[in-house]
Amino acid sequence: MTDGAEKLVNVIQGEYRISVSRVEVLSTVLGSCVAVCLTDVEAGVGGMNHFLLPQRAGKEGENVRYGAYSMELLINGLLKSGARKNRLVAKLFGGANMLSQLRDIGGSNVTFAKEFLQNEAIPLASESTGGTSARRIRFWPADGRVRQFIVPGEIEAVAPIKPPKPPTSEITLF
Repeated sequence: MTDGAEKLVNVIQGEYRISVSRVEVLSTVLGSCVAVCLTDVEAGVGGMNHFLLPQRAGKEGENVRYGAYSMELLINGLLKSGARKNRLVAKLFGGANMLSQLRDIGGSNVTFAKEFLQNEAIPLASESTGGTSARRIRFWPADGRVRQFIVPGEIEAVAPIKPPKPPTSEITLF
């Protein structure tokens, strides 16, 4: 709970949530994952998803961990709850590059989300993406407000492995 009257609802990796409640606050923590927050303010309905990868490579299938399916579920859930597609407005968060040694998964997620929104003609009102820090998002779905907290160091890369010491040429006899 937050502020006594609000109900905090966590949206974890691979989930999405739709709400018409004025007291619900949707919350998530993002690294390279992306959250899209969609709102129809006139209908008082909004929703958030949290996906890990843009789409499933080489395989057909339905899994909310993937952006392509997660976005469809989010939009369809909003429409079933009274939203109109032409009134939806998006806010986009996440996509950090958490491990510089790996490919930029966060950047791929952001690119996918922006292209998806553009193809669906849903305007992107604001975004906070990229960087190397995690973000905690709080989203009020009924009116579209979002509060972001940067979480430096919350998601840390594994400490680099120290190389073994080179053998010495000295021999000690005892």
